[in-house]
Amino acid sequence: MPQSVPSLPRRIARILRTSLFAQVACALVLGIVVGRLWPGFASDLQPLGDGFTRLIKTIISPLVFCVVVVGIAKAGDLKAFGRIGLKALIWFEAASTLALLIGLVAANVVQPGSGMRVDPATLSARAVDAKTGGGSLPSTTEFVLNALPTSFIGAFAENSLLQVLVLACLVGAALLHLGHTKVPQVLPAIEQAQEIIFAIVGFVMRLAPIAVFGAMAVLIGQYGLGVIETYAKLIVLCYAAAALFVALLAVALKALTGLSLWKFVRYIRAELLLALGTASTESVLPRVMQKLRKAGARDDAVGLVLPTGYSFNLDGASLYLSIGTLFIAQAVGVDLSLSQQITVVLVLMLTSKGMAGIPGSAFLALSATASSLGAIPAGAVALLLGVDRIMDSMRVVTNLLGNCVAVFAVSRWEGALDIERAKAVLGGEVAPAEETTAATAEETTAAPAGESVHRS
Repeated sequence: MPQSVPSLPRRIARILRTSLFAQVACALVLGIVVGRLWPGFASDLQPLGDGFTRLIKTIISPLVFCVVVVGIAKAGDLKAFGRIGLKALIWFEAASTLALLIGLVAANVVQPGSGMRVDPATLSARAVDAKTGGGSLPSTTEFVLNALPTSFIGAFAENSLLQVLVLACLVGAALLHLGHTKVPQVLPAIEQAQEIIFAIVGFVMRLAPIAVFGAMAVLIGQYGLGVIETYAKLIVLCYAAAALFVALLAVALKALTGLSLWKFVRYIRAELLLALGTASTESVLPRVMQKLRKAGARDDAVGLVLPTGYSFNLDGASLYLSIGTLFIAQAVGVDLSLSQQITVVLVLMLTSKGMAGIPGSAFLALSATASSLGAIPAGAVALLLGVDRIMDSMRVVTNLLGNCVAVFAVSRWEGALDIERAKAVLGGEVAPAEETTAATAEETTAAPAGESVHRS
């Protein structure tokens, strides 16, 4: 008998059951509606997003540790791992500097702050101090020292990715030095722990739609849509500059690896939407690591490049910082000379590194840049307080794509990328594991009693 074609409602229901992207997209729209119609109720939904982010953060450090240790041990060459790290840093510096320059040029051409005529005397730095907690960005020496753990457990307890990376490199190097014959049970145990962590990731990701719903409802409920009208020129400029930067990333990825960034975007579309909804790249780090490994990038490259990029390769933040600096200068009527704008780039090349995990880091970097110029009032940074949360979506998506492209580029540079597998996965010839599992479960459920489902 010919199989009946499922009705449209049944097909929609199946997509919603099996597709994380569809679930997150629906949650995103629902969150916007709830935030717009019931802002008071929406403000009470903050724990939904915060709870999900906390669960994800608990598994990031052990996952990074396991992936890096296994990657070093299986690669069997510590020098190769060192080369990957050096090439990653070169790529990070080039990419983030390009982002800064694009932002600077865009702000000079469009002049988003011109015509605002803000009186600096009406501005106060107290709001910025409240946002940043009165802190400051670490100096270069402090940043390096902070990357070195003071205790093995402390690095995991504080969820410091750079410290965990240092520990993982030391453990991986020790395993290579001792050899598998002296410690035959250690590496298999770490591999098994890694599989357990990935299983936990699968469980936690089921809560992703709830987290996105809560985060978007809170965002729209608190800020409304009026802020978009007030800062429309700045918002459009930032997102357009980010689109240009991503287009350049696509060209670079195609030239270096032959891979399509647009196919990769489709491959991680659920993770991108989740990062956009929660305004956090940390919320998708475990899943993106898993998908990059399945797409042919070697474990050691994924384990080192992606987490390190979270501290050193904040391309979206770099774009925002350069545009934001010129915006506040234009808004208060300060005309920055070419030499001052070069100073902006040089200062931001330093202050944009190591911002991850620091409260109000964007405002700290902007304040440091304004202070170094001596021409922009400190309180002028407060002009961006109202629009900062709207910019989070641009920053996290650009940061995430920039780091993923870095993984592919550095992997290709080091010979740690399976090009054929990557093309097959991104082309849809190899189905993502979660979709295959969901489809298998559905077919098994639908099969008549006593009849087994066979899959090739």
